[in-house]
Amino acid sequence: MSESTVAPAPKIGFVSLGCPKALTDSELILTQLRAEGYETSKTFAGADLVIVNTCGFIDDAVKESLDTIGEALAENGRVIVTGCLGAKAGHATDNLIREVHPSVLAVTGPHATQEVMDAVHQHVPKPHDPFVDLVPEARGIAGIKLTPKHYAYLKISEGCNHRCSFCIIPSMRGDLVSRPIGDVLGEARALFESGVKELLVISQDTSAYGVDVKYRTGFWDGRPVKTRMLDLVATLGEIAKGYGAWVRLHYVYPYPHVDEVLPLMAEGLILPYLDVPFQHAHPDVLKRMKRPANGEKNMERIARWREVCPEIVIRSTFIAGFPGETEAEFQTLLDFMEEARIDRAGCFAYSPVEGASANALEGAVPDAVREERRARFMAVAERVSAAKLASRVGATMQVLVDSAPAMGRKGGVGRSYADAPEIDGTVRLLPPQKASKTLKVGDFVKARIVAAEGHDLVAMAL
Repeated sequence: MSESTVAPAPKIGFVSLGCPKALTDSELILTQLRAEGYETSKTFAGADLVIVNTCGFIDDAVKESLDTIGEALAENGRVIVTGCLGAKAGHATDNLIREVHPSVLAVTGPHATQEVMDAVHQHVPKPHDPFVDLVPEARGIAGIKLTPKHYAYLKISEGCNHRCSFCIIPSMRGDLVSRPIGDVLGEARALFESGVKELLVISQDTSAYGVDVKYRTGFWDGRPVKTRMLDLVATLGEIAKGYGAWVRLHYVYPYPHVDEVLPLMAEGLILPYLDVPFQHAHPDVLKRMKRPANGEKNMERIARWREVCPEIVIRSTFIAGFPGETEAEFQTLLDFMEEARIDRAGCFAYSPVEGASANALEGAVPDAVREERRARFMAVAERVSAAKLASRVGATMQVLVDSAPAMGRKGGVGRSYADAPEIDGTVRLLPPQKASKTLKVGDFVKARIVAAEGHDLVAMAL
C-alpha cells in the first residue's frame, strides 16, 4: 500500500506598516489566510508570496513603504501590496507603487481584505476550503491579533468625513463608514473572553461613530443599542467590567457630545483617558488647517472635563510650522500647552504631503524654523509632563504588566491608566521585596509610585 503524502501548506510573508488602524486591516487578512490553511513565513526568502501593508500618510512613511516593497521584491520577487499607499497616485500614472515597483503582482487600497485574498488565490492557490473555524491562533470571531494577548485594538469605523488641509487620509480611506454596533460589541466580548485586559478603541474619528447611519438602532445580545459613541462606549464599559478589563479611547475629536462620556470615566466604567488630536490652538491656524474646533473652545472643554473627572489624562498631537504660522500664532500654541497642561503631547514639524491642499497655502515656514518650533514646543510639553508625573510620586496605582522576566523577580514593566501602549510612558516595576511575590504578563497589580524618570514612573508592586 502506498502512503499518501500531504503537500506542505503554502507560506505567506507579511509586513504591516503604519498606524493601529492599518494593523487591524492586517489582522483581518492574516485571519483569513490562516482560515484558508495558509501558513505565515518569518522571512521573505522562505515565503511563496509576500504581502506588504503600507502607510502613505507622510513622506517618511511613503519612503519606508516603498523601501520595504523593494526589499521584498529583491528577496522574494512575488509581492502583493495593500494599504493606504496603494491608493496614492504617482507622478506620471494613477498609481505610485506600480510606477516605482512595476513588477508587484497586485496593488489594493486600505481595508481591502477580499481583494488581497483574490490576488493571493490567483498566484498561490488556497490549500483547502474550510467549513469550520480552523484558526488556532484566532480569538473567536475577533480573529488573529498581532498585539500581545493582554491588549488589542478594536476598530469601530473606517474613513473620515473631515477634509483637514494637511491630511490625505480621506482620499485613501474614503468617507466615514461605521461598523454595525452589534459586530463591534461581539468582537469586543470575544476579545475579553480570549484574555484581553485592555481594549483600545480606534478609528479615524471615534467621536463621529454612527453619523453616517444617522445613529440608527442596532441589536446586540437581543437588545437595542444605538450606533452612537456614547451608547457604544457605555456598553463596552459594561462588558469590560465583567472581565475586570480596561477600555481606552483614541482619536476622539473634541465635539460637544464628547462631554457625555466623562461621567462614565468618573464612575470608572472606562479609563479616564482621552486621545484628542488638537493639532494647534490659534484660531487662524486651525481655520487654515480646516479643523472642526478652535483653541478657545478646546480650553473651555478641557476645563469642563477636569471638573467632571479630575483624574482624566489627555494625550494629543500638534503641528508646528504649518504654512502661514507666525511667531505670535506659535506663541499662542505654547501658551495653550502651559494653560491646558496636556498630560502627554507629541509634536510634528509640518511636512508637506503630496496631494494635501495645505501645499497651496502661502507663507511656507522654512525647514529650520519648523524644527526649531517643534523643539521649543517639546521643551514646554516635557516640562508639563514632568510636573504631572512628579505629582504621582507616593500614590498607589493599578498597573497592567507588559513584561516580567523571571516571573517578575527581577522586576518588570507595565502601564497605568495614563499610558497607552507604544505611544506613552511606562511604569518600571522594581524587583519585589518579598521573595514570594511574582509578576505575570497581563495581570493587574497595585503599585506604589516611588519616583519619576523622564516620561516614565518607577514603582514597587504591593
